[in-house]
Parts: sequence; C-alpha cells; structure tokens
Amino acid sequence: MTALPGETPGTDDAPAAPAPAPAPAPAPAPGDSAEESEASADGSESGEGAETSADTAPAAELSEAQAELAAQRELRERIEKRKAEKAAPISAGGRLSGTAADLLAAVRAVESGEKAGTAFFARPAPAPSPAPVSPRPAPAAAQPSRPAAPETAPAPQAASPEALDAVRTVLARGGAPEALARPAVDALGEQAAELLRTDPWHLLAVSGVRPEQADGFARALLGSECGPDDGRRTAALVGRLLERAALQGHTALDAAAVRTALAGHAVRDPDAAVLNAVEEGVALLFREGGDAEPDEADAEGGEPDEDGVREAGPAEDADAAPVRMFLSLDRYALAEESLADGLARLVNTCEKTGDWTEAAAAAPSPSAAELIRTVASAGLVVHSGGEAARAEPAALIAAARGLGLRALGAAHSEDGRRRLAAATGDPATAVTLAGLLSGAQGPGRDEDGALALDLLVVLDAPQLDVEGAAVLVEALADGARLVLSGDPGVLGSAGAGRVYADVLAARACPQVVSRTPDPGPIGELVSGIGIGELNQVDAPGREVVIVPVRDAGEAVHRTVQLVADSVPRAFSIPAEETQVITVGHGGAAGTRALNEALKQRLNPGPGRFGGFDPGDRVVHVPAPGRAVPGVVRSADGEGLHLDCGGVPVVVPQERVETSVRHGWALSAHQAAGMRWPAAVVVLPGDAAQGLSRPWVYTAFGRGERHLSVVHGVDRALPHAVAEVPAQERTTRLRPLLEALLTPDAGGSDRMTGDVR
Repeated sequence: MTALPGETPGTDDAPAAPAPAPAPAPAPAPGDSAEESEASADGSESGEGAETSADTAPAAELSEAQAELAAQRELRERIEKRKAEKAAPISAGGRLSGTAADLLAAVRAVESGEKAGTAFFARPAPAPSPAPVSPRPAPAAAQPSRPAAPETAPAPQAASPEALDAVRTVLARGGAPEALARPAVDALGEQAAELLRTDPWHLLAVSGVRPEQADGFARALLGSECGPDDGRRTAALVGRLLERAALQGHTALDAAAVRTALAGHAVRDPDAAVLNAVEEGVALLFREGGDAEPDEADAEGGEPDEDGVREAGPAEDADAAPVRMFLSLDRYALAEESLADGLARLVNTCEKTGDWTEAAAAAPSPSAAELIRTVASAGLVVHSGGEAARAEPAALIAAARGLGLRALGAAHSEDGRRRLAAATGDPATAVTLAGLLSGAQGPGRDEDGALALDLLVVLDAPQLDVEGAAVLVEALADGARLVLSGDPGVLGSAGAGRVYADVLAARACPQVVSRTPDPGPIGELVSGIGIGELNQVDAPGREVVIVPVRDAGEAVHRTVQLVADSVPRAFSIPAEETQVITVGHGGAAGTRALNEALKQRLNPGPGRFGGFDPGDRVVHVPAPGRAVPGVVRSADGEGLHLDCGGVPVVVPQERVETSVRHGWALSAHQAAGMRWPAAVVVLPGDAAQGLSRPWVYTAFGRGERHLSVVHGVDRALPHAVAEVPAQERTTRLRPLLEALLTPDAGGSDRMTGDVR
C-alpha cells in the first residue's frame, strides 16, 4: 500500500424529541434518545444493519407508504387464510396450547378487526384479500419497466388541531413538555390524549422518551394508583424492549433476557410481567426445543441459567433438548411464519421442466453456467459471491429471457439497479426492490394480484429484512422461481431479521457459491478481510492508500484534502464521485463533523433551504433505514427538490428536517449496496469500539478504482477483522424453514462443485 502524491505515507442525525420529566421537576434531557431517533431518521442503526427497503412512488399514483401498508394488509389476510386451510398448524404457532393458544388467537382477532384492539400497535383494517394465486404458463415477453417519474416523498398524516390541543393538555398535567404533542399524535394517532390519560406509559411510544421519564409522567397523572408492577407499565416496558431489540436486528428475545431487563427497571415480579404482556397482546410467546407444549409455567420459566435455559424437572427426559422461551412482536412473528411458508411454497410448486442446457453452455463463466443449471430445476436458489459475481445473476436473467420467461433483477439501491442494467445490457431487466413492490417499476401485477414474473433475482439479498422479504415472497405466484443473491460478508439489513443468512443456514435450497474473485488490489484486500485476515496488498497504481492520523481533527483535515485535492489530482476522479465512509454520526470525526467540513470546502453557502444549498450532496431517507443519495437542485413552496440517481424527488417542507441529511460522508450501513469510483474510509481513534469484520468488509468494498483509509485506530483495525465477527441476531426463520423443508427441496443430487 502506498501514499498518494503529496501525502505523508503512513450514531444518527435527527434531533431527539424533548423528554418528559417527573413532576414537578424540570424535564430532563433524553439520554439514549439521540442515537435512537438518529438511527431511524438517517437509515443506520447502532446494531449491524442499516437499511430497509422502501421507496417513494410517483405523485400521480399511490405513495410508497400507502403501497407498503396495502401490501402488509394483504400479507396478513393471506397468512390467516392459508393457516385456516391447513390440516395441521405450522410448527411455531401450532405448538401453542391452552392459555398461550387462546392468547395467540385473541391477538390475531385484534389484528383482523374482529375485536377492539389495544393501542400498542395502531393498524388499519385489513383490505380484502385477492383471489388465490394459481400457477401460470410462461408468457411471451416481459413488459418493460416504467420510466422514472418525479416522486414526492410521502408526508405524514397531518394531526388535527383538536388532537394536538388535547394532547398538550394531558402533557401539561403530567409535567411533560408540550413539544411532545406532535410526536405523540404521530405515534398514537388522533386518540393519543385519551390513551395517555388512561395509560400514561403509552408515552414510551414516542421516540426518545426513557422509562424513568414515562414513570414521572405517570405519577403526575395517576398519583398513588401507579407502581413499578402496574400492568400498564410492565406491558409497555416489554413492548419497548422488543422494539429496541428489533433496532438491533432481532425478531425475538429470550424470555429470560426480558425478565432480567424488567428487573433492571424495578419490576418486582418479572415472570408475571411477561405473562401480562402476552395476555395484553403486546408479545407472542414461542418455545424452542423440547416436545411439551408451552404454558404459563413455561413463561415463568422456573429458574433459568445465565443463558436463559430452564433446567429439566425430575419428570422430564434427561436427554431432551434444552427448552427456551422466546417473546416476539406479533408483526415479526407473523412475517417470519409467512416468509417460511412462502419460501416452502416456491420450493414445492416450481415446475422442474424445460431445457436450459444450451443456455448454460453459452454462459460467460463456469459459475454462471452452474447457476443457470441449478435454477432450471429449483424454485428457490441462494447465490453468494462478491462484486464480480454479480455478472452471474445478470447472465441468468439474460438466459431466462432468452427462453421466453419473464425474468427480472431487483437491487437494493438505484446504484445497484444501474450496475445490473449495465451487466445485462437491457435497462428493462433491472429495478429497485422498493420500486418493484410499490409498482413504480417493473411489470406490475397480474389479474391475481401477483407480480407478473416467472423468475426474480434479488441482488444485495443480505439487505432484506424479514417484513420486506415476507411481502416480496407473498407477491410471487406459485411456480415462480426466486434467486437470493448477495455477499454474505457485508453488513446485514437495517430492519429486523437475517433472511439471507437464515436461508443459507437452514440449507432449505440449493446454494451456488461463485468462484469468480474480485479483481485488483481492492478485491484482494476485501477478500482477505472476509476470512479474517488484514493483508498488505501490492498496489502499483496506488489503488489502496493508507493515511495515518494522530487524532480526529487531523482525520477531518486529511479527509477533506483527499476528497478535494489528492484523489482528483492522482486519479482524475472528481469530488462528487468520491464517497466518505465513517463509523458513526457523532464524534469529532463522525458524519456530522465531516459533512460540515466538506460542505465548507466543496459547496459553501448559507444553507438557505432548511440548511441546504443547491449543489449539496445529501442522503434522503424516505422511510426508516433506507438511505438514498442525491443532490439538492432547488427549493420552492412544494419542498426541497432533489436529484436522486437521475430520479427527481420532492421532499415536502415539513419532512426536510427529519429525512434529509448532508451526504458527502455516510456510515457504512448507509453505504451498503452501493459503490463509487473512489471511497475514503475514516477511522478516527474513538471509532475502535464500532469496528467489526462485516463493517470493515463493507466499508473497504465501496470503492471501485481507489480506496483511501484515514487510519487512526492503530491495532484495533486488525483486531476487529480477525476477532470481531458479525453481531448475532435472534430470529425464528431458520427453525421454521427446517421444519417446512421437503425431501426434494435441497436438490441433493446437485450438492457438488459450486453448490453447497
């Protein structure tokens, strides 16, 4: 590695909501609120993942948010219909009995609208379910994707003045800041005042409010009526624990961990609190291991060990598998069950016919040929490989379309869509996943409501969260083929779940591993990081440069120098094509500090459009977890006008502050799924705790032609690569897939060569 000529060799942004205080004390400043609200606003998290799949639809059509809500309603209705038609329940839900089964039925009755719902999760009434999807013969040509049209970012539903006034009155009675009124109405709806009056701990639904602040608010409203074991309080705490776990990627939590956390919040009887949360419909209860049915005694759990495993009683089989109880929010439990069911459906309904021999023989590489042969006989295939391996799904799409199939590739980002379109040579073959689900891109739906596709290849599959994956799979018709393609070494999804990793681990389908290495010094460096080795690579063309720094101030100075001067001079890469990537948003060398310094150097201005000027590089967050890079073009009464990868987007004025950030510097979570001609990775000394092998692998792999590393963490970098693996996520998808696996799903006769 060498230095550039002239060089010396060598966590989210949104302001937190004001927090309430115990009356009559002044309102304390929120502690954990800043990072929590920044994570949701900026599209990155304190955990491993950082992006969810969402986008905005053209102004003349349904907004993306409306489309997602409709898709979720359709998903839930189909889940219930499919379960009712089965002779036996699927394993996770079916193993509940007695009180737990009754509670599960009650929760789902609330969701379907048959009974009055609790206010923990506001849900619209389910839409009528479309007709059942049936297998269809392969049609002729696929319809071309729709051209890009101006988009308007969805604005939140305006709160009525009456609702705001009523909430302000309740907040004032409880000693909480009136500034919480609008966030409370946004979180709880028009009935927020009544909900807060009867159950003050609903205030925990507002981002940035801590339990002790909600306790003070409750004491001011309820007086001696409330206590640490109040059922309303404990249920809200359980919901908050599960919501915060979802921010870290978990779809479920060990009941023992929940009980421990409740005890830390002064709950005297955590066992009863867990049962109360289940009874109130805040969480669903599941068992892992053992054969007995879960009941209330299981929820209490006896005396769990430090891992949360209940020891067997004298009447239990000494050889039985350990039994663990898990709690999950209903939306994640339903999504995982629906996803497992849908993947099994694709495996079992695929028509394993047709002659793909000639297409495989004409493939550009052996790995592409193996992928084509595998897809020919399987409804679900997992493909893994680095950046160079993206040519293999492109070859598959071209081969399938040559056979008359409606084949399409969906990427996580607009940048990924453009790269896929360039690889296939046909823009009509590539869409973004968000555009496909919203209907803004792709062939649309058939008469049965399913996507009009015979083969869908999802690139950047590690970025799929469980809810998005469930919606996607539910939208595929029986007989369609699905290929999940991605790099298992990158950071995971921003949303809850680890879909790609769970499908790999469950071995529920053929797995094709690419043998195509990423070329050049950057490819060699990143490949070594993937196996835990930080190697020095030969970079005769200065493709990889290390720039040592002593402190954060020097890191910022060097970064600006690299972006504005050194990289353009040495590689003819303009500043607008160089992306800065750092560990977090805060700190002296986080994205905020770096963006401020880069703006002053590259596009100084007064920030007359809500802090932005024409020409500013920004990142737009149309939905929590999804970061879309763009450039500010102008602003008017409609809002802030952006150019996001060639797609014009208008962000309403009221959404600018919470959904637009400067984007010269991003976190690695935000940058996942995208690439730039040059990348500058900034590692200040205070970033050591945020480093892991997936983080380094993701950040270092964002540069196509050049990578500069502003290095101030000393030995923490090789330690992270060698010793800090991916953060584990607690999910239920893998055992659900294993339980639904059919004998012919794995294609055992093909488990050789590139197929694992």
